[in-house]
Amino acid sequence: MTDHDGVCVLLPTMNEAETVARVVADFRDAGFENVLVIDGGSTDDTQSIARDSGARVVEQSGRGKGQAVREAVRDHVEAPYVLMADADATYDADDAAAMLDPLFDGEAEHVVGDRFADMRPGSMTRLNRVGNHLINLAFRAIHREDYGDILSGYRAFTRESFLRLHLTADGFGIETEMAVECVKNRVPVAVVPITYRERPGGSATNLHPVRDGGVIFLELYRKAKTNNPLFYFGSVGVASTAAGIAMASFVLYRYLAFGISHEVVAVGAVGATILGIQLLVFGFLADMIHTLHREQIARYERAVGGGATGGSAAAGDGGEASRPDETPEAREPER
Repeated sequence: MTDHDGVCVLLPTMNEAETVARVVADFRDAGFENVLVIDGGSTDDTQSIARDSGARVVEQSGRGKGQAVREAVRDHVEAPYVLMADADATYDADDAAAMLDPLFDGEAEHVVGDRFADMRPGSMTRLNRVGNHLINLAFRAIHREDYGDILSGYRAFTRESFLRLHLTADGFGIETEMAVECVKNRVPVAVVPITYRERPGGSATNLHPVRDGGVIFLELYRKAKTNNPLFYFGSVGVASTAAGIAMASFVLYRYLAFGISHEVVAVGAVGATILGIQLLVFGFLADMIHTLHREQIARYERAVGGGATGGSAAAGDGGEASRPDETPEAREPER
């Protein structure tokens, strides 16, 4: 039995007839026999081509990449390790071993392939490149971790760690949500450099940069509510306070310069300033509670781990030592 026997290669697809055969063949040539294609109801020959290429094919019950990944891992994967990639031939099967090594070595439970380490010409438009950098910067600022390339579709993870994540995204936000949930659940993450290639001619992307980019930014901000409450509430508080100060400055200037009072604007300025300050205070309090909660969980885990170790050691000692009420004669072996 090889290491690859415990790995399921997961390929979410949607109208990938031009490339799916090549991708399945590349992973099988790399030694992965267990290739699962979960299809979102393609209108081309994706399913039949994948099946003829040696993959196991199932059709997802819902729509969207996120729903496909969740359903596949939960209902159709039994292997302890999952190697997830896109079926558009932009990822290299030769990088699979490097992606899986941190899992096999016990260094991580989730691995992210960094596309920017070796991004080939034409593989990403300038707009997408800028958007990716902005999203990664936002992730680092909001969630205080650096995973290199959180939008990468090339992932490796243990099935057990995936099932611990609370994932709800249905579309392309699944990669972002996985990264945020890894931070939240303190899942050990490794970043591995990979090669990212241009899509072969004739295949079309299912990604809509502006729409999907907006969804990803909203997902990052929404998840900050439970992972970085100071940013979540504080950013709105700062914006509200700044708006209140700006309106108050306008009212004061108009009154001093022209003797014109703007009562309605003045009331709005006071309300916006008070709301902003309250949100800032609430953000600080929520952040303190969040920090204390994490510290409590860490202490509990250390106590449980130490108790289990101590209990095992005590049980071992008890098994070797004699009981206090035993007499020497009782302990003497029979002849």
